[in-house]
Amino acid sequence: MNKLVANATAAIAGIKDNMTLMLGGFGLCGIPENCITALVEAGVTGLTCISNNAGVDDFGLGLLLQKKQIRKMVSSYVGENDEFERQMLTGELEVDLLPQGSLAARCYAGGAGIPAFYTPAGYGTEVAAGKEVREFNGKPHILEEALAADFAIVKAWKGDRFGNLIYNGPARNFNPAMAMAGKITIAEVEEILEPGELDPNFIHTPGVFVQRIFQGSNYEKRIEQRTVRQRES
Repeated sequence: MNKLVANATAAIAGIKDNMTLMLGGFGLCGIPENCITALVEAGVTGLTCISNNAGVDDFGLGLLLQKKQIRKMVSSYVGENDEFERQMLTGELEVDLLPQGSLAARCYAGGAGIPAFYTPAGYGTEVAAGKEVREFNGKPHILEEALAADFAIVKAWKGDRFGNLIYNGPARNFNPAMAMAGKITIAEVEEILEPGELDPNFIHTPGVFVQRIFQGSNYEKRIEQRTVRQRES
């Protein structure tokens, strides 16, 4: 099945106000830059966004926060984004802050059809508020429910028109788990190849999980914190 669409605008067709989106990436690494820009231009609002963090003030999901298009963030990290912090502290933005491993596991569970699981992470903290607690091997665990989304939007290095994806190094991060958990999964890729040109031994996300794919453009691939040392004379 040919899942290729023309561009980001075509890929996000059907995303409406108040929907839940999963967006791959870690910091600014492996984020779906083209689709985020298209969402800003589409003007959809009231979104619940499941993502490790929200980019920075002027890039990534920070662009949607600037336009007040996000109602709720489900994340594991607030740093690097002053607007995210400001909206959270003023109550403008609802935030469900999770341990990073729990966030990843909940996304994976959503794609694997596992409704919930127990984990010791977060016990004894605000994360555990209102959640069931059970003891395993003498250690308390909290019940975490799977996460799923109306749309999952991921960024890959290479893909084919059947939706098979390969990620590049650390840009893999949350993308594979989120690709599994969307009712509709959109993949933007740097390079489109013909079916059969991707080595099946190295495919990270099989095309069965992807409904739409397109070749992105003009990737900035920003570095959040550039640290350099002075050149020796």
